[in-house]
Amino acid sequence: MKNGVLVIDKPAEYTSFDVVAVLRKLLSERHIGHSGTLDPMATGVLVVLLGRDTKAIPYLENSGKRYRAGFRLGMETDTQDSTGTVLKNEPCVLRREAVEAALGAFCGEIEQIPPMYSAVFADGRRLYDLARKGIVVERKPRKVTVYSLRLIAFEEETGQGELLIECSKGTYIRTLCADLGAALGVGAVMTSLRREETSFCDLSMAITLDQARALASSGELEARLFPVERLLLGYPEARLTKKQTYRFLTGNFPPLSGISLEKPAHEGMLCRVYSDRGEFLGLGRCDVEKGRFAIEKLFQYY
Repeated sequence: MKNGVLVIDKPAEYTSFDVVAVLRKLLSERHIGHSGTLDPMATGVLVVLLGRDTKAIPYLENSGKRYRAGFRLGMETDTQDSTGTVLKNEPCVLRREAVEAALGAFCGEIEQIPPMYSAVFADGRRLYDLARKGIVVERKPRKVTVYSLRLIAFEEETGQGELLIECSKGTYIRTLCADLGAALGVGAVMTSLRREETSFCDLSMAITLDQARALASSGELEARLFPVERLLLGYPEARLTKKQTYRFLTGNFPPLSGISLEKPAHEGMLCRVYSDRGEFLGLGRCDVEKGRFAIEKLFQYY
């Protein structure tokens, strides 16, 4: 079994599953998964995990993300992006200052209504399945956080521009563009999307699928794998002694009082766990009530 993390610069028109299917063949590894689905029109950072490291996927969703998104004012579609059925397309001339002034309302913690063309479940069915049948259902607003939102390009004559966005998980960028257009009173759609960073991985670490194919042909693709701990840097570090390492790896919970923690312990706090020799072992959880350091997920075994 091959273990590790590969960062792919996903091309447009590929689904995230398409990328996984290609890598499954190139690496001859069945156990492959990805974190943070990208729509087919989107490009950029797709984090792919192999082998036992796929166990880390549920723990990656809390990391922030950075996107570069193109938008066009004066247009609306049923998908909130330029690939959908056009509902409105009117000339729009707005000053750059007006667009920048409207951005402030979308910074910080905001509420978004998930678009109908999304993977959110409603009554046991994906919203996009309902949308394709022309069914529209009520969706509850969701709270997300936009840490930074900047207008980095804008053409007043065409109403086309580009945003740089740093945000939390679950943020729909096309909804952000559509809501911005609504706030300006002209409507808007997302015209492009590129993810530049997620799960502590950025484009500098990524390779294209063509590069992956070439590296696989020369037997060098596995050398591009990163250790899974890179994706878990958002969790504080815990260092174990030799005795604690043995207890942890054999399924026993060492006393919390003896663990060297990067941050003061609180109930349920997850930590990256390292052995006395600096080896990454997995994730541990602080059980303050019982005074022990519990195993959350092991990536190394005794």
